[in-house]
Amino acid sequence: MNPPAVTVDRHRSAEPVEVPAVGSLWELFESSRAAHGSRTAVTGPEGDLSYDLLHARAERLAAHLTARGVGKGSLVGLLLPRSVDIPVAILAVLRTGAAYVPLDPDYPPDRLAYLAEDSGVRLVVGDPELVRRCGLDTVEVCDPWRLPPDGSGSEAPDPAPHAPRPDDPAYVIYTSGSTGDPKGCVITHGNVLALLRHTLPLLDIGPADRWTLFHSYNFDFSVWELWGPLATGGTAVVVPGEQARSPHGLLDLVLSERVTVLNQVPSVFRYLQACLAETDPVALPLRYVIFGGESVDLDVVRDFLAARPAPGPVMVNMYGITEITVHATFKELPPEALAGAVRSPIGRPLPHLAIALLGEDGSPVPDGETGEMWVLGDGVAQGYLGREELTSQRFRTLPTPSGPRRGYRTGDLARRLPDGELEYLGRNDEQVKLRGFRIELGEIETALRAHPSVRDAAAVVVTNRKGRQSLVACCVPAAVSNGTELQEELALHLARTLPGYMVPDRFVLVAALPLTPSGKLDRHGVREAAALRPRRDPPT
Repeated sequence: MNPPAVTVDRHRSAEPVEVPAVGSLWELFESSRAAHGSRTAVTGPEGDLSYDLLHARAERLAAHLTARGVGKGSLVGLLLPRSVDIPVAILAVLRTGAAYVPLDPDYPPDRLAYLAEDSGVRLVVGDPELVRRCGLDTVEVCDPWRLPPDGSGSEAPDPAPHAPRPDDPAYVIYTSGSTGDPKGCVITHGNVLALLRHTLPLLDIGPADRWTLFHSYNFDFSVWELWGPLATGGTAVVVPGEQARSPHGLLDLVLSERVTVLNQVPSVFRYLQACLAETDPVALPLRYVIFGGESVDLDVVRDFLAARPAPGPVMVNMYGITEITVHATFKELPPEALAGAVRSPIGRPLPHLAIALLGEDGSPVPDGETGEMWVLGDGVAQGYLGREELTSQRFRTLPTPSGPRRGYRTGDLARRLPDGELEYLGRNDEQVKLRGFRIELGEIETALRAHPSVRDAAAVVVTNRKGRQSLVACCVPAAVSNGTELQEELALHLARTLPGYMVPDRFVLVAALPLTPSGKLDRHGVREAAALRPRRDPPT
């Protein structure tokens, strides 16, 4: 069913990482603290927290959560701004044996209220005033900045009489809701530990590395960004909101904080590269840039490396989704991959996973043919919180040569290449049918980005009130231009490279494409922009 799991044959400057055989993420953190107690675990605008200090703060908060009835089986909401307090709160909740539910303050109040109600959280860690402003009036609040005295002398009470086990939930992260109401995905300690044990050894990293904690904790990429450094004695560098939204601000932080491991959604990295192209050449401390969450833009990676002194940072593409615990594949992007014909290479499955490519009838497709990815193995989540029917539809046990394995139906398409690696081909719901033709929106977007006057682009299908469908491209110009002339130029450009039925009916010029709080392209927002704009846009 699957080629051999990924291996990396590359010179290392350090011994491969070995994640200890522990049963929970809290035990993993305690192991790192024992080895690296005085080193900086987390840094942010508020200052540095050593492993010892992070441990002490998490213990104290955990003790108060336990005193308020939090324990094994509980779900605790976290409503915190980007700061060093997020790792403290995450560790505190895990210490009690409970699981956390991230509630990003940047989300609309109605969405936060939905997440809190659907998950059933009764207690939220956060600022009471912020909780109130977000409309969560019915939940109990624990203010982490105003904890009462322990009342127990120098030692806090034991917050976890029953330590979590591998099968216990660690967090519940809600999917984006692009195919319906948001669904809470239940991820266990064992799921995350399997990811770390089998993925970190593929990287040449250690205690000297500094990782950006860039993404919202509502996005599971943040799990990798936090536990990658905590499992290896490294440092997690919290990226404040204003710098996460500003390519120039992110570049300044990478330089000032000496970041060596940068994790990025391609939509965001595209803007960082544009920022670098507009500034004087600068030496970056980066050793790794790791992509996830979207199809990688090979042209942007090529441009980035071309401007860096050789050998430059190692560029890694990792396909994954929330339901299989962050990452499922691993692919370094050497020059031959960047110059090849494969548009979105995602490599091979991680060692603890397998990927089956199945057709609509559920049977394996031949190599080279397009199939839907089913991910099988220890990273597959418990399921959707309170959604037994949906869980049974998406999570199934499949036969494999090594015996039955539990898997998840991803809704993503791929094909297996002659060398056994995989090429990502987009989602089922990104392949649209318009006027009898099947259209892959990503192909249109790639062709638009290839035009020198386009910085970014997204294509969508818009339906008007009369039910008429049209193909619309929203484009971010690379410079100030005459809107009408650029639209006509783009139509001619695409007509030279794509079939006529793939040339958009309209082109809308926007200052920036809308992104979700996780940094992914917000296709719903793109559709709204495409539908609201007039047929002819004023010059930008």
